[in-house]
Amino acid sequence: MDEKIKTLNPINVKDIAPLEALPGIFRKTLAYNQDTMLCFFQLEKDSDIPLHNHPNVQIGYIISGKIQFLSDQKDYEFIATQGDSYVFEAEEMHGAKILEDTELIEVFYPYRPEYEPRE
Repeated sequence: MDEKIKTLNPINVKDIAPLEALPGIFRKTLAYNQDTMLCFFQLEKDSDIPLHNHPNVQIGYIISGKIQFLSDQKDYEFIATQGDSYVFEAEEMHGAKILEDTELIEVFYPYRPEYEPRE
């Protein structure tokens, strides 16, 4: 783990190059430590995130835009817009359809080593 990321030095989202995780899905990894990770996402309209799961709790906040979250449990699908927050528990199946250009932040616990910035 990059020691400078664990310090109290601020990390500005403008200073980080986006990584295209999936077509139209861009991630910027912000501050993190051994326990928790904060990420900023820019999602392009009509992009999709396939159903998946992971061992991390995922908590998010919609800064702008509109996204339809999908689940393997049809009664748990919902649309989130500016100001909405949400939680996916560890191992919970989820995905998304991006209805408008969207910006959001997400916290992962435990942190996701595969999301560590690459030099």
